[in-house]
Amino acid sequence: MRVMGLDFGSKTVGVAISDALLVTAQGVETIPRKSPGKLRQTLARIEELADEYQAGKIVLGFPKNMNNTEGERCEKTLEFKEMLERRTGLSVVLWDERLTTVAAERTLMESGVRREARKSYVDKIAAVLILQGYLDAQAFQGRLDDRKDQDDI
Repeated sequence: MRVMGLDFGSKTVGVAISDALLVTAQGVETIPRKSPGKLRQTLARIEELADEYQAGKIVLGFPKNMNNTEGERCEKTLEFKEMLERRTGLSVVLWDERLTTVAAERTLMESGVRREARKSYVDKIAAVLILQGYLDAQAFQGRLDDRKDQDDI
């Protein structure tokens, strides 16, 4: 089973997928959204990608404010989460995405990507960062669980 990561924005959705061992995240594509209110085509494309990559779970970036409050973007993300779960039948995990877009921009700048081209990559890179953060946390939690099991012996 692989895990899909999504960076849900008002104009695009960045998509990333894990490897089969759940160690690394790779960028797949950036799905353009025709209009903020219409999600049918976006959901259909995500469903196609989930099937193609045999994703068993989706990690969706949750855009909390820097002070840990939830604003309007969080409400829209929660609505999108429900739509994703209904459409794909997969469980959708929310993952704190604070500063992932900033980190993605910085990575692209440091890599020498021209400003005009950055827009087409930033959401896909942000999706990779969201998914990689989730995968790393799961691996760390697994190591803690393994240690706890050994202590019980």
